[in-house]
Order: sequence, then structure tokens, then C-alpha cells
Amino acid sequence: MSEQIANERKFVSADFDKCTGCRVCELVCALENENVFDPKLSRIKVLPFHLLVNMPMSCRFCEDAPCVRSCSRKALTQSEETGVIIVDDDKCDLCGWCIESCKYGAIFLNQDKTTVMTCNLCNGTPQCIEWCPESALSLMTQEEVEEKTRKAAVKHLIPEEWR
Repeated sequence: MSEQIANERKFVSADFDKCTGCRVCELVCALENENVFDPKLSRIKVLPFHLLVNMPMSCRFCEDAPCVRSCSRKALTQSEETGVIIVDDDKCDLCGWCIESCKYGAIFLNQDKTTVMTCNLCNGTPQCIEWCPESALSLMTQEEVEEKTRKAAVKHLIPEEWR
């Protein structure tokens, strides 16, 4: 896959300044994908990082994804078009290598199916984004996230009167 296409892959990204930790994203994700309001069956997880910071975590659809490479049973494959990681529940033996290899912590245990799960972008319309009451979630490329992070760092490090 060309580097240009991989860099254009969009994933669910969070604005930590806006996320209140309400976890509505988890509920709507579980409802959309598992037909139940159960946050433990969500493909996005909100992790409390600090008293005032919540970190929604979801798959970033890495190029040459370590989770796919680490699966000895070939239970994980990756869409060439979107980068979405596809889990074959029948092949997954829950060895945990994919969970361990994910540097973003974005592969989760599906306790009901005894398999793993990760963001599937809800077939193009991520419900977590649609339903986030604070508009803290959006689809972004890795490049867009890095640019946003750089700008936020400058904003916090350089006094406004110097900019």
C-alpha cells in the first residue's frame, strides 16, 4: 500500500480538552455493534488519565499493523482500502498477542464471544462521533493529529502576547 493512501486513513481521534468522560461513545458503540448497552463490549474505551483528563482510545489502523502481524492463527486481517482491522471470530483463540502488540491499547477483549474486537468505523459512520455530546471525537488522519498536537503544544508553551 502506498504511503500516501496509508496517511489518508482516518480514525476516531479525541480532543482531550473536550472529553468529559461521560462514556456515551462506549454505549453507542456497543449498541451499534453488539446490540446491547454494555460498555465492556465497546470498540472504543474512555480511560481516565488524570482527575481532569479522559482519553478515549480506539484503533488507529496502523500501516503494517503489529496486531495483524502478531496473530499466528491469521484471525486478523486489514482492509487495504480503509485500514480497518477485521477479526475472524472463528480463528481467534484469544492468545492475546494482538492485544500485547498494539501500541495504542486499542484491541479489546470481547468476553461474550471469547474473541477480540477493535474499531470498525461502524461501516463508515462512527456512532461514537455522531453521539458524542461534547463533539470531542472526530475522524482524523495521523498527520492531522500530529499537526493538532504541535499547535496545542505551542499554544500552551508560548504566551499569547508573543505569538
